[in-house]
Amino acid sequence: MNLVFKGDIVFSEKAISDRVLELGKKITDDYLRENGPGVEVSVVSVLKGGFVFLADLIRQIDLDLTIDFMAISGYQKDGRDYPGVRIIKDLSESVYGKNLLLVEDIIDTGLTLSYILRNLESRQPREIKICALLDRAVRRIAPLHIDYVGFEVGEEFLVGYGLDHLQKWRNLRDIRALS
Repeated sequence: MNLVFKGDIVFSEKAISDRVLELGKKITDDYLRENGPGVEVSVVSVLKGGFVFLADLIRQIDLDLTIDFMAISGYQKDGRDYPGVRIIKDLSESVYGKNLLLVEDIIDTGLTLSYILRNLESRQPREIKICALLDRAVRRIAPLHIDYVGFEVGEEFLVGYGLDHLQKWRNLRDIRALS
């Protein structure tokens, strides 16, 4: 792969693969233990960053599941950012009464995720669990309970494995620090 980006590797392709395998097994075991055989899970991911993690994670979850996506955007006017977020792509299916697993690439301040959770809770799923590849708890503003965490990270800006900077470097196989 001939990519120009040469930032320091924070999580290697192997480390990510190993952790995703562990997460998939833990999610499978927890849902089976809590709900018994035949449990179904609706997996929701927030675009765009979460799609790579989602694709690898669902192949490690040994349960009946469905997949859906949301896309969120900040408000902009005249090229300037304003506080708040809006849904620009909503779910295709109802989550009413379902076991919902929300899959995120990275959780930072938690403000956007809190908005998404309030929105999803209003649709009355049976339950909502959260799985994040990366948790940047050092910047957390909104209190959140994250059920499954791949890795804890600090302040560094990360790219690769779905994470981007100005829509670039999502296709790196590892996660690197942007220097």
